[in-house]
Formats: sequence, structure tokens, C-alpha cells
Amino acid sequence: MVEYDPKHWTSHLFDIRNSMFHAIIGRILLCVGWSAIVLVFHEYLKKRLGIDHASIPSTVHSLVGFALGLLLVFRTNTSYDRFWEGRKLWGAITNGSRNLARQSSVLLKDDPELMRATVRWTIAWPFAAMHSLRGGSGLGPAALRLPGDEVTASLASGNVPLDVARRITGHLARARDQGLVSDVLFAHFDQNVQQLIDALGGCERIKKTPLPFAYMVHIRRALILYCFTLPFALVESYGPGAIVGTLLVAYIFFGIEEIGVEIENPFDGDDNDLPLGRICATVERDLLGLIGDDARADIAETVDLQGKALGV
Repeated sequence: MVEYDPKHWTSHLFDIRNSMFHAIIGRILLCVGWSAIVLVFHEYLKKRLGIDHASIPSTVHSLVGFALGLLLVFRTNTSYDRFWEGRKLWGAITNGSRNLARQSSVLLKDDPELMRATVRWTIAWPFAAMHSLRGGSGLGPAALRLPGDEVTASLASGNVPLDVARRITGHLARARDQGLVSDVLFAHFDQNVQQLIDALGGCERIKKTPLPFAYMVHIRRALILYCFTLPFALVESYGPGAIVGTLLVAYIFFGIEEIGVEIENPFDGDDNDLPLGRICATVERDLLGLIGDDARADIAETVDLQGKALGV
């Protein structure tokens, strides 16, 4: 996610890299080129053939533009609702991880090894969820603190986050069997694990349910028809200014539509998606602090491994 100061316009007003400019520039230039052709054609008809104009009335075009604007607003609002819901779900993942580690650090303190193993697998869970949402598999830097054979088995499972959650529940069941926690406390523990699974399920619902195909196709067809007929509505009144008008309208409309595309799946790791890596690192730092581990050395040692075995 791109960080910026909303109070300072000049700090981001002319940014190109993280805006939608690169994605829509081709469509804009195509519309501008077409408007130039329409202008030349209009002048040719008027000067060479004596035809007054090659334009169309602007009234109907204005009404269509209003309807198209409403469609684009609905498109963007729908995408932002998905973006914000994704952020709330990852907030639930953060809170669930913290609560699970908080309870483990206190209630399992009589078995330090079991407590540390539970917390370390809890740290690995958000990383596993992040990679699962991005179509990969990985456990993050926490993999270096876990038994190698268990890490290998977990990464080889069909669903890594589910396998990690199973291992966390297994450690909690072991604590119950040892008499460290009662059945009631075990149930409270399991509610946090269930919260993690439920939150990931919500993220998968967002990822796997795009905007309905018919709506997407219709709004894009409407955009193309509107922008490519716009020069005919402007050329009679504005002459060469029709090119500038087409440029502005195409930039605004195509930009709004592309923003909706960019944020409707907020988990992919693009510039405008949720900072899942940063959220996972925050969870890791907080949870390691609970058990007295220092994450800084581990992170420094695993920088070269993050894109390889650990899949960070």
C-alpha cells in the first residue's frame, strides 16, 4: 500500500508510478487519436463537400454520460466495500493472533516449550494466510524457529493455513491433556483459532467472487461507446477543443473504472492493495515480544530466504 499525507496535495498530486495512469494511458491515447480523426473528417466535409457538420446532438450524449457516471460510482463503491471488508478481516486476524498468543503466554507458562511452539505457529499463520490468498505457500520467517520436518510437512499439505491451524489446535489439546488448561479454557482457545479460519474464509470469498461478468462487460462497452462518440458531440461546438474535451473525459472515466478493478481484490500485493506483509510483520513482532524472542536478528538473517524456501 502506498503511504501518503492527505493534507499535502503537492506530495502526491503528480505521482505517476502508483496511480492508474500507466494502466489507462493506452485507452486515453486511442480516444484522443480518434477525436483528431473525427475533427479532420468534420473539417473535410465542411470545406470540401459543403456539408455543414458531421456532429451529433449533445443532449442524448449528456443523458448517457449521467447514467454512465452513476454506473461508475456504483462500480467504485462496490470495489471499495470489498477493500474495506478485506481490511476488517485482516484486523480480525491480527486481533485473533494476539489474543491466542496472549492466552498461551500466560496459561501455558508451566510448559515453556509448548507455549513457545504454540506462539510460533500462531506467528506463522498470518504468513500462511497471506501466501494462500496470493496463490502460493509459505510460513514466513517463523519457519526458521519451527521444526524443519513439521515445516516441510505443512508446506506440502493441500491447505497450509488450515494445516497450521490444525497444529495450533494440536498443541492446545496437548496442553489440555497435560492438565495445563481445562476443557472450558480449551474451548476459549479454540474460538480464537476458529476466528482465524473464519477471517480467511471471508478473504477467500472476496478473492473468488469478482464483480458479475455481465455488469463488467456492460459498463466497459458503455465506456467505449461513450468515449468514442464523444468527439462527434463536441466537434461542432468546440472545434479543436473537442480533442482536449475527449482527453479529459476519457482520463476521468477510464481512471474511475480502473480504480475499481485495482481495489476489488485487495490481497494481490499491488501498490494499492492491503499491506499484508506489513501486517504479518507487526503480528510477528508483537507475538515474539510476548515470549521474549528478538525478531530483529532472525529477520536480518532471513532476508535472502524470504523469496525462496520460506516464501515471504
